Amino acid sequence: MDGKQSSERYGVLVIGAGQAGLAAGHHLARRGIDFAILDANERIGDTWRTRYDSLRLYSPAKYDGLPGMTFPLRRHAFPTGHQMADHLESYAARFDLPVRTGIAVDSLRAADDARGGYVVTAGGRRFEADQVVVATGAFQRPYVPDFADQLDPSIRQLHSSDYRNPAQLNEGAVLVVGVSHSGADVAFETAAVHPTILSGKAHGQLPFSVESGRGRVAWPVMRFLAVNVMTLNTPLGRKMRPIVRAGGGPLLRIRRDDLLAAGVELRESRTTGVAEGKPRLADGQVLDVTNVIWCTGFRPDYEWIRLPILDTDGWPRERRGVAESAPGLYFLGIPFLHSFASMLVLGAGRDAAYVVDRIAARATRSRAAAEPAMEVK
Repeated sequence: MDGKQSSERYGVLVIGAGQAGLAAGHHLARRGIDFAILDANERIGDTWRTRYDSLRLYSPAKYDGLPGMTFPLRRHAFPTGHQMADHLESYAARFDLPVRTGIAVDSLRAADDARGGYVVTAGGRRFEADQVVVATGAFQRPYVPDFADQLDPSIRQLHSSDYRNPAQLNEGAVLVVGVSHSGADVAFETAAVHPTILSGKAHGQLPFSVESGRGRVAWPVMRFLAVNVMTLNTPLGRKMRPIVRAGGGPLLRIRRDDLLAAGVELRESRTTGVAEGKPRLADGQVLDVTNVIWCTGFRPDYEWIRLPILDTDGWPRERRGVAESAPGLYFLGIPFLHSFASMLVLGAGRDAAYVVDRIAARATRSRAAAEPAMEVK
């Protein structure tokens, strides 16, 4: 790094202006801590705006507000992705959070001077901070199996992160790979205009849709379980965590009966290869389709962090978001950071509050250590 390059210094840098990063910003502002939020998007909320058009949250609006601001919809309505994006933008404006958009961070490392802390670079920009919160979220690196490039070039392939609506597809049959939330949503939608096959095994489902009357009655109970029971403090939560992080959440809105009623062909065999340019299932069946939509999830991407903090599964080693091996470094927005609720908007505020409490305590200790000892007279 060129020593002449100018730097901006903050008490805390938050990387990512999604719901987790903004919730952290709210708590930091309330405590009067000097901070800035960096986000790669040109506009706050763009991560939500670039998902498929029909996306709706899986929790009702009454649970989708962030600290200090309720969601501006009917309590039992389910916001669209675009509505969530606009809410985040309005939230940042209401609390005058110092968000810097269009800044894509490319490295984070420990500072090498006596002052300590961290150095963040973003292209030609350099930032220094005593503490850093990484809130880049779960949707980092779209995953597509290696054999995908062996499919016939005439087959239209899209990852769920690039899929918007059925108008993008070729005429003919569609194979949707992956039976989790996005896979069920996309297959249900494409079945209205294309013969659709959904490949993979679901990881269970709710006995009712989250949008049903039973769902409305059950939501307070589901919220309690997600926040207080399915946590790392319980055997159930510790068992669920690796499953959820691998993309194995249960079907919440569109369930098996809904898919069958829409005409979706369900194949529990996974898509594992290619035969003569066509997708092949694990049971040997070869599918004659003209489109493949990979709802195969995302993989964590923290390689830009130049610190030895990654575990064998690619996720950072942390405890409730605190990277104990790297003092002053924290993580938010990770699936099952502390509970099942961590993957929902309703969990962002609690996770952020916990982390900011630790940030504030560390800042207080640092100030106390820096003050000269008073002479005893």
